[in-house]
Amino acid sequence: NTGLPPKQLPIYKFLLNNFTEVTMFILVSFTEEFDVQVFLFLLFLAIYLFTLIGNLGLVVLVIGDFWLHNPMYYFIGVLSFSDACYSTVVTPKTLVHFLAKNKSILFLGCATQMFLACTFGTTECFLLAAMAYDRYVAIYNPLLYSVNMSPGVYVPLITASYIAGILHATIHTVATFSLSFCGSNEIRHVFCNMPPLLAISCSDTHVNQLLLFYFVGSIEIVTILIVLISYGFILLAILKMHSAEGRRKVFSTYGAHLTGVTIYHGTIFFMYVRPSSSYTSDHDMIVSIFYTIVIPTLNPIIYSLRNKDVKEAIKRPLVRNWFIHKLQF
Repeated sequence: NTGLPPKQLPIYKFLLNNFTEVTMFILVSFTEEFDVQVFLFLLFLAIYLFTLIGNLGLVVLVIGDFWLHNPMYYFIGVLSFSDACYSTVVTPKTLVHFLAKNKSILFLGCATQMFLACTFGTTECFLLAAMAYDRYVAIYNPLLYSVNMSPGVYVPLITASYIAGILHATIHTVATFSLSFCGSNEIRHVFCNMPPLLAISCSDTHVNQLLLFYFVGSIEIVTILIVLISYGFILLAILKMHSAEGRRKVFSTYGAHLTGVTIYHGTIFFMYVRPSSSYTSDHDMIVSIFYTIVIPTLNPIIYSLRNKDVKEAIKRPLVRNWFIHKLQF
């Protein structure tokens, strides 16, 4: 018994239906055309497999090859592991939704996906900054590299990167899923991301927007400054080299590193550090794909396959197996 006049009952029922708490979300991606979805499924599947093979293969290589047991490759191995996890949080669910009729994700599943994506995304920002500092130490003080980048330095840097990622993700996940979702449950995105979730909430999201802007902005500014200062000193060291061939090789290597860092931070900055009024679902969906799916695929190429030591580490077991095979016959 509502105690309302009969004429107001239909209005009450309408409001009740529209303000029922959401228990699941619907992820609405690029298109509903089946042919396009099949093409995107195959494309994303190929990218995901390449990401797993490249990144996990690199992790195994760093662990298994004695000559790669130094801080530089430990950082690369940890980054590769983080990239593989980052892509796995987003891509498999996206692949399922391309072909499945039911594109829903449970409330808890959505919160978990957002938490993990934010954790690995933030961790990567700090890892890239730590790697830039590591390269600065290696180039600027090569004779003291093993002392300045001892386990007492690089282990806390890696650990702090993950702790910062977890804390940052916890803040935003708790803040986002404390909101009420009582209207539309359709998320115009490939995964549960903060901006599209805030867009469909029926609560006041002003505090969430400020948290997003200030926390992500602060992390971006701090990590980008570390990268720029480190690479600035690296550039000065390169210019002092007497060998033109040596300068060219180092420029090529670190130019690729800086390109990868720029793309990653540029997409993050565009996605989160801006007014909520400028949010456009289709454009932001494409940007999100870059930093969650495409960049984890590029990192093994940028940081490792261009590296002479990694190429040699790949060749060593092949040569060893070939030699053993020849001895047997």
